Amino acid sequence: MAHAKNHDYHILAPSWWPFLGALGGFIMLFGAVLMFHDKGPWMFLIGLAGVLYVMFGWWAEVVAESKVGDHTPVVQIGLRYGFILFIMSEVMFFSAWFWSFFKHAIYPMGPDSPMIDGMFPPAGIETFDPFHLPLINTLILLCSGCAATWAHHALAHEDNRQDMKWGLIIAVALGVLFTVFQVYEYSHAAFSFDGNIYGANFFMATGFHGFHVLIGTIFLLVCLLRLMSGHFTKEQHVGFEAAAWYWHFVDVVWLFLFAAVYIWGQ
Repeated sequence: MAHAKNHDYHILAPSWWPFLGALGGFIMLFGAVLMFHDKGPWMFLIGLAGVLYVMFGWWAEVVAESKVGDHTPVVQIGLRYGFILFIMSEVMFFSAWFWSFFKHAIYPMGPDSPMIDGMFPPAGIETFDPFHLPLINTLILLCSGCAATWAHHALAHEDNRQDMKWGLIIAVALGVLFTVFQVYEYSHAAFSFDGNIYGANFFMATGFHGFHVLIGTIFLLVCLLRLMSGHFTKEQHVGFEAAAWYWHFVDVVWLFLFAAVYIWGQ
């Protein structure tokens, strides 16, 4: 047949999703600027709704492609490479916050000289005890990572969907518990975001990590729902593999935050 497929690649049809995603992202960020200038949140919310719509629609198409056999081994390699590049971009994102934290911790700015008059944390800042709630949250997140690894091993090596389900349930529950504890910690902080460089660095670094924990929890929850809908096989589970990689990345970032910000940065 003249139009028979004789290769392992998936040739995509023309799609509006990239354009709609870029448009939604522009409206959302422009709306954020207006919101920061007290112009109201409506444009930001419209852009956010557009971005969420694109995410749902585009990823639904990717899932449908996997179910009809378009995700050949060659295509799966490309998807894995793409997600690895995404995680590398996330590494650079968090590197910026660590850079800022270490810069101000090593060279704290005083009124006259960074080395003579500066101190870090600034005078009057009462930091968290790292070996109370932060340590508990560390153990919670590590146990959640272990549960995600159990789920991955159950599917990829044993084709045991029941163990995978329970591993994902535990991972998601512990992810939610981590978020609850972090909100509780924030509510008892003796310092604020504004007015001092320590608070700004602390809340930007740990806050963005908390946002990634929330996204990762949703990612794992979607994988759990897909599993219960009959998705994923021992040979084809790139979506869940990406979620597990992302969750382990979140774990590693938290270990660096715990060591650098909570322990070393006191």
